[in-house]
Amino acid sequence: STVGTSLLVLLTFATFTCCLDARLQACQPSGKIRGIKPPPGQCNPENDSDCCRQGKMYTTYKCSPPVTGNTKAVLTLNSFQKGGDGGGPSECDNQYHSDDTPVVALSTGWYSGGDRCLNYITINANGRSVKAKVVDECDSTMGCDDEHDYQPPCPNNIVDASKAVWKALGIPEGDW
Repeated sequence: STVGTSLLVLLTFATFTCCLDARLQACQPSGKIRGIKPPPGQCNPENDSDCCRQGKMYTTYKCSPPVTGNTKAVLTLNSFQKGGDGGGPSECDNQYHSDDTPVVALSTGWYSGGDRCLNYITINANGRSVKAKVVDECDSTMGCDDEHDYQPPCPNNIVDASKAVWKALGIPEGDW
């Protein structure tokens, strides 16, 4: 889920695949979808999550910026617990995860069809770093439907992180 307050972070992917000079590749929008108004009670606004708005056009992406040794990203807050704003169980293991566990969802391009599932990334921000397990995709290609909790598609540079990640980085709770 996308959060009003976000944090620019540097990521180090523990395992990544590099393409032919990935630095030269550009990630362009792949399309747009039109938002629909969520049915009553169908969009969980926990953690300042956005809910789709009727008629608003949302940009979609099939890619994310190229991965380098230190990739800039936007850190957002997500609950991977049952009943949390993350929706259903995580894609990688079909499990829910405690807010006290450092886990993340990656934008579609970085999620790479599940290739990064259950691998760890290092998130650097606020002079600290934390390792977090990739457990889900923050879908950049779809949204505004029941499967996506009536939330818009994720931007292509999102690391959607549990509360444990934000705590480990020493980010004051009022800034989450």
